[in-house]
Amino acid sequence: MASSSKADVTEQEEEEEIDHFNDFTLASSWERFISEIEATCRQWMADGPKKLLEKGAVHLDSSDNIYKVKSDLKIAAKVYSMEYYFEVSNNGKIADWNSTLHDLHLCFGVKEFLVISPQSASGVVLDAPEATKLLSTISIALSNCSSLWPAFVPVHDPSRQSYIGIQNMGTNFTRRFEADRIGSQVPIKFMHLEGLYELFVSKFAYCTADHSMHLFKVHLRMKLTYRTLPNDEDNDNDIQEPDAENADSETSLGGDNRNRKHWDDDCPWNEWYFAEDPVKGFDLVATWSEKVVESSLEMAELENASPHEAENWILAPNLSPNLDSSKEDRIGFASQLLLLVNALDISFGVQFVEDFVSVQTPDSDNLNSSMVIPPQAVLDHVLKDLFLEGLQLPNFAKDEHKNSQAIKGAPLESLFTQFCLHSLWFGNCNIRAIAVFWIEFVREIRWHWEESQPLPRIPANGPIDLETCLINQKLQMLAICIQKKREQNKEVDASANMEKMQENIKGGEKSSSFHAKSQAFDGKRDSLFIPEDFNGSKTAVPKFNANSQDVHSADKSCSDSIRRGSSGPVGSMKLLKSCQSLHAPFTQSAPLMTEDMHEERLRAVEASGDSFNFSAQLERERLSSDMSAFKAANPDADFEDFIRWYSPGDWENDESAKNFTEGVMDEWPPRGRLSQRMSDHGNFWRKIWVDAPILAAFEQKPLLDPNHEGEKILHYLETLRPRQLLQQMVCTAFGASADILNQTNFGSLKQMNMKMDQLYLTMASTLRSLQVNLSSNISETIEDVRRLCVVFEHVEKLVTLAASLHRKFRQEPRIAEAIFSDFYNFYLPTMEIGLADVVNEKEFDMKLQLRQDERQFVSNMFKPPTANQSWRKVLSMGNHLNGHEPILREIIFTMFDNASESHYASVADHDTSSSPSPSPRVNEHEIETYRMYTCGTSNDLRVALAVTSHD
Repeated sequence: MASSSKADVTEQEEEEEIDHFNDFTLASSWERFISEIEATCRQWMADGPKKLLEKGAVHLDSSDNIYKVKSDLKIAAKVYSMEYYFEVSNNGKIADWNSTLHDLHLCFGVKEFLVISPQSASGVVLDAPEATKLLSTISIALSNCSSLWPAFVPVHDPSRQSYIGIQNMGTNFTRRFEADRIGSQVPIKFMHLEGLYELFVSKFAYCTADHSMHLFKVHLRMKLTYRTLPNDEDNDNDIQEPDAENADSETSLGGDNRNRKHWDDDCPWNEWYFAEDPVKGFDLVATWSEKVVESSLEMAELENASPHEAENWILAPNLSPNLDSSKEDRIGFASQLLLLVNALDISFGVQFVEDFVSVQTPDSDNLNSSMVIPPQAVLDHVLKDLFLEGLQLPNFAKDEHKNSQAIKGAPLESLFTQFCLHSLWFGNCNIRAIAVFWIEFVREIRWHWEESQPLPRIPANGPIDLETCLINQKLQMLAICIQKKREQNKEVDASANMEKMQENIKGGEKSSSFHAKSQAFDGKRDSLFIPEDFNGSKTAVPKFNANSQDVHSADKSCSDSIRRGSSGPVGSMKLLKSCQSLHAPFTQSAPLMTEDMHEERLRAVEASGDSFNFSAQLERERLSSDMSAFKAANPDADFEDFIRWYSPGDWENDESAKNFTEGVMDEWPPRGRLSQRMSDHGNFWRKIWVDAPILAAFEQKPLLDPNHEGEKILHYLETLRPRQLLQQMVCTAFGASADILNQTNFGSLKQMNMKMDQLYLTMASTLRSLQVNLSSNISETIEDVRRLCVVFEHVEKLVTLAASLHRKFRQEPRIAEAIFSDFYNFYLPTMEIGLADVVNEKEFDMKLQLRQDERQFVSNMFKPPTANQSWRKVLSMGNHLNGHEPILREIIFTMFDNASESHYASVADHDTSSSPSPSPRVNEHEIETYRMYTCGTSNDLRVALAVTSHD
């Protein structure tokens, strides 16, 4: 029996143990849900911020250092998302007006928190019992894992931005949260500070014996945001009728749009397009530091206070959303340059420009139907603007960047550059429109040639600028030929008979093409084949003038009577035989040559074995002309005299004779000899000297035949291959567009100047491949130039921003420099990527603390509303700034209770030590019991309330 009784006792104990075993298979779904939340929270608490970052915590775009982790929880048929928000760097304080914080940070003053919401279309809990039950569930889970995190549940309609929440503050404190929003029809009482104050007091005042006799010390912090009027509204009052003097000059394709003043009217690109103002306006944030208010009367006084009384002013620019992104509808130089590059890509493989105009061309099927050719009226208007008569020749070197010549385009105001710029906007820069424009352009140039009319925008004198593109060189040479042709026509018209012509020649007819030899060899040479040691007279020699005296002789010898074409004696030099003064003759200018002519001669020299004699053959006409002029100016001269003057390096003085006769001034003739190459048998120079007739420069046939050279240039322009035309157009258009942007006045912005320098260097490097005969790697070159368009677009955006800021802050440049510098650093990663379609997910959010001396200037930006602007809205709030009410008013009300004289005293010390960053705020004497955040205007109001209670 004993053994059996013992066995029964053992079985009974085992049954009791089984009864007390936690069998989760019998737990309810909510219990399992609580356990799952608890396990997730314990894991996040154990990991901490660093490990959560390693595990892939998501960064919030609106903040610099706030991250979140997410976990999906399921109960029955519903799925919830629980998100944990935390800061990486935390100094233990919550900034009241930090716009980069999460919305709940600002509403309730919390640091790290949980948000649990259903995975539904609305993302909120629409059922009140479910929301309460869900909040209780997460509160139990957080209490089980000893977490002090506050938890929130979104409720009601998403547009209301409503939350309820709870936070365990240890063993005795509990904090409850509630937020809601009134989207319309805000009660008039709550539009004013007095009503908001009474709303906050009503949350606790009714607990007292006598509300009317009690003065509550409410702590208040306020933030007011003002916004300047949009540009379209701000400019309504500024539009004025154009002056009578300027009305006639404002003729453009823009038509009536020119009558309206735009922000970029004085910007250099305004001639070609209107740019959107990248600065849409400014937000001014005025903040008041914490102050204690004891009655609603003080709130009424605060509402009448001026924003100038605020402790801090913060300026935030509102930039255009297109500034840090790329859109296809954005119009500017970069977009049009890309279209020009596309036209270049199509031009390869086509022989003639006319093929793009002809309907029967075999490649017409490949042309897009959208390539529309503008009507003839538009074409005539553009050509009239290009070939406008009476234009003064511009200063091509003015405002030129130091690296612009490396692009090898053309000067900004030159004829070909203006053609390229007009092409960017003509017919939206399609290849067919460019072809039609070029054909009419060349036809207009031929008319100027045939009618001997000077070409506008091109200098008709001076050397050919070999640093420019070949088309610009040809046009410059054609302008010179037209000028010489006009001079010849004037001479023919003036010569009624041969006697009058001879009389004019004898008297010294004017010829602007004749230059003194000394002047011609002191400057830069157009020809590459005259040895560098050749030198002319050191005496400054003017152009030949028929009215000037032809005979200049110091010794008054008998030969003066037949001396012709002399510009005067050359120092103390004398002829070897006659001992007369050596005279420098007037000589013809060297024949002008373009780059392709120089290259042709270089190839000929390289093919010849004797470069010296062959170069003399190539320069035979010029050398013979100079020798003839020298003979006419020095009738008794020998070949040695010409070499002593023309090429001093080929005359070798006898050093021994020089030492022997040192100090003897009358030693004559000087002892010396020709150099080895000049004294060789059969020297080509001596042969030319023997054959050269004795003719002064004005008696000779001109070295440059303007009729022949002009026809050659027109033949080149009319038969130019499309790809050769487009290659030069691309280089010229890029350089001209950059030169226009470089003329922008944006103050002393170092980053902008540096970026412009980099742009020129990048263009010079990329476009170098288009300056040669491109036959291979065409697709790679085209892609490189397309990427250059992206780089150009980035710089163009920065230039427009810099110009806009400079215009708005001329008197306060520090503000402009600070805003631009901040945006430049923000935009720099996008520029380094170099992709136009990259959109920066993070928005530019810059806050600039204003100095006291800058407030008045910023205040003047808020111009008083006009009559047209005042009717749009009724002012319902106080704290007006020049007639503008705040677009947003934020207030934080807080109420503290004395921890040593209330029921909070027993637990204040405990909670202060248990939480490293207690919330609500607890200090040695007081604890925050009530906190209310209000945000809104006269049209909407959001209120968030946090109440700390002692359980």
